[in-house]
Amino acid sequence: MFASAYNQNRPKRPITNRQLKISVIVSYRLYWSTVLHFYRLNPYRVINVKMRAPAARFISRLTNNTLALVLAGGRGERLGSLTDWRTKPAVPFGGKFRIIDFTLSNCLHSGINKVCVLTQYKSHSLIQHLMQGWTKLNTERGDFLDIIPAQQWTDEETWFQGTADAVYQSLDIIEGHGPNFVIILAGDHIYNMDYGAMLAQHVNTNADFTIACLAVDVEMAAGQLGVVEIDESNRIVDFQEKPSNPKSTDGDESKALVSMGIYVVSQDYLAKRLREDANDDASSHDFGRDIIPHGINRGDHFQCHEFHNPEDDQPPYWRDVGTIDAYYSANMELISENPPLNLFNPSWSTITYQPQLPPTIFVGGEHSMVEASMIGGGCVVSNSTITRSLLFSSVHVEENCELEGVLALPGSSIGAECRLRNVILDNRCEVPSGTCIGYDPVADNADYHITDNGVTVVSRSMLGQGESYMPAIQLQPAPYETEIKDD
Repeated sequence: MFASAYNQNRPKRPITNRQLKISVIVSYRLYWSTVLHFYRLNPYRVINVKMRAPAARFISRLTNNTLALVLAGGRGERLGSLTDWRTKPAVPFGGKFRIIDFTLSNCLHSGINKVCVLTQYKSHSLIQHLMQGWTKLNTERGDFLDIIPAQQWTDEETWFQGTADAVYQSLDIIEGHGPNFVIILAGDHIYNMDYGAMLAQHVNTNADFTIACLAVDVEMAAGQLGVVEIDESNRIVDFQEKPSNPKSTDGDESKALVSMGIYVVSQDYLAKRLREDANDDASSHDFGRDIIPHGINRGDHFQCHEFHNPEDDQPPYWRDVGTIDAYYSANMELISENPPLNLFNPSWSTITYQPQLPPTIFVGGEHSMVEASMIGGGCVVSNSTITRSLLFSSVHVEENCELEGVLALPGSSIGAECRLRNVILDNRCEVPSGTCIGYDPVADNADYHITDNGVTVVSRSMLGQGESYMPAIQLQPAPYETEIKDD
């Protein structure tokens, strides 16, 4: 009673700024705790309320709970002798990189630091590269890069039967890591892509399976790539694996919408469909031939994520370097006046391993000339002319050579007085002095391989320099001095 009387007679004081601030903070926290309570069943759903930078936080939560699975066991038969002793993702590219470096760099830039690389065909060169340059992740934080050889769980006498079978045979490893989502990637394409946006779309659309897609020329898609058809909401309504007559996109008869071989799927859905496929004797156990078309026909929600250039409105850069001509062309694009792939972008660097090498040196007089070319570290060029060429690490060019359109892979050497035009030299090729390649197709075809576009491929075996595997660069210490010198 006395308290009531006291409060009635007590003069009212104005609310201070501090009290007002506390009240606002308490109300804000109560509001958001209530909102989050109603969305607890789907913690990854984007809340349609204006907040400061919600997208970045949302995507970071997704990527932290995503496992990247890189398929890197392909032989790459269309690359000919370039894959005689290495798997396709391990083929050198761009002066100092390997093809797989671009996919792995995309993972790190996207915030996906849990990566498994599935290997199979002649994987030594690939594994060596990964061990040297890609195992230095922050393991204390839970980051890792696991190298998974072919498991042969289903049949001890056969290897992977298809891309779906490759993932299925590593399903126990995937489930052991316990990710919410799995992003399946091909390790043999050249492109820069932030996977975070694709993960966000997958969750926001409640999709079962999301495929990254790109519009390409119909001629490029024919017989080479999986072609998708979508509706107004970007839901995939049809999928054809490498059709000879691809269906064009709406509004452009010259373009077809194709799969980039990049998939986002929840772990639970992936495990369920892979186990079903493994028990289907009629299946070829491949994503493009079986998992995707069967899922669409079943009525599962397959969503298209259209790949766009994040920097401008130009067509996004993506190259399937599956043939020698495509591989050569993609490398030569890098030294064009306006290269479509910017290797000098500091915000999206391509990570790789390279041994400690001295700077490139040009020696032997005043007549050396280099034009529109890219020269790697550790090269020695002696009084020669180099035009529109890429010299990888530790390439040696002797005196009075003329190189035009040459792609010299690491450790190769070119003797004096050589003339080479539109040539690919494989690792550690030793071209004899006075050799002329690229000027007489008839003579070249007798000893080397010439592509439809006139590119000549030269390997160590074609030069009679051995049939065994040779590392790209072999660093050896200087020999000890054994000669006794008189004072």
